[in-house]
Amino acid sequence: MVDIGAVLLAAGASQRFGTDNKLLVNIGGRPVIRWVAEEIVESGACVVVVTGCDHLLIKKAIENLPLRIAHNRGWTRGMGSSIAVGVMALESQALGAFIVPCDMPFLTSALLKDLMAAFHESRGASIVYPTTRAGEQRNPVLWPRRFFPLLSSLNGPGGAKHLLATAIDSQKPVPVLDEGAFADIDFPADLGTARSQWRKANP
Repeated sequence: MVDIGAVLLAAGASQRFGTDNKLLVNIGGRPVIRWVAEEIVESGACVVVVTGCDHLLIKKAIENLPLRIAHNRGWTRGMGSSIAVGVMALESQALGAFIVPCDMPFLTSALLKDLMAAFHESRGASIVYPTTRAGEQRNPVLWPRRFFPLLSSLNGPGGAKHLLATAIDSQKPVPVLDEGAFADIDFPADLGTARSQWRKANP
């Protein structure tokens, strides 16, 4: 039985990136969102992709993958609304769920599995997330089921960071040595950096 879900946030318009949707640009011959979705599927999590802007194009980019799509008709309200839509679409048996930004092309299934292991070590009680060597919190965050009602009530442009700040005693950080996994794409220059990173890893 799959007991970990993953809400993959793919609803935004990526306005800082420019006229193109950053999730649909190619790195190594595949759209950014495809890289992320495939790694989450490989980790064994049950994936819900939340769409909004460019719904049909996003759906096309991840076709034939074993995942479900939840369309957020109110995606313009912001990330909070997409988190809520995704959490409400999770399987009823999920003991926890990742909230995953869709612009992390170097996220790996190995990292996700490490976070899952830490979650199970806590018996599903801790909020688990990766940190840099300096101890800075990074994504994705794995939330226990008891937080699902709060996540489902989110709305507006803010994500779940304020909820994390109010649950200091429930957190289990996992240090990660390979910080390349945290690279994300917000601006056009980030895409060039990501493509260079991919070429170095795939000569």
